[in-house]
Amino acid sequence: MTPTRTRPRAPWAAGFCVGMATLLGCAAPDTAESPVTQQDSAASVSAGPRSLGPDAFATAISDPDRFIINVHIPYEGEIADTDLQLPYNEIGQLSGLLPADRSTPLAVYCRSGPMSQTAMDTLSGLGYTDIVELDGGMRAWTASGRDLKHR
Repeated sequence: MTPTRTRPRAPWAAGFCVGMATLLGCAAPDTAESPVTQQDSAASVSAGPRSLGPDAFATAISDPDRFIINVHIPYEGEIADTDLQLPYNEIGQLSGLLPADRSTPLAVYCRSGPMSQTAMDTLSGLGYTDIVELDGGMRAWTASGRDLKHR
């Protein structure tokens, strides 16, 4: 036998339930009962395009799934393990060289920053959702004590 409602719900009951659910859902969590680690917190945040300093960029590109692109023209060196040399101003025309999966994590850099900023904007416009850019470019990279490769 299926349970049935024998009397109608009071008109205010639905509003009360929605209001309480909203209030309880928006309340600050009791951190003693549900600790959130920095790593958990970072994983729950949308990736999106962002600029990173050399240390954070080095961490980001250590992920073997991240596709690394040097967008500087003319060629002036590259960070080790760079996957592609692609002029920042030709990304739209050469987008077939990029990963087809728009959720592929990307990393872009140039010599000093402006070209990779433009590249990041272009890639975001193409639908890529996880893009990091080296703030200060290869100059910041080498100033932090890291090396560049030359062909």
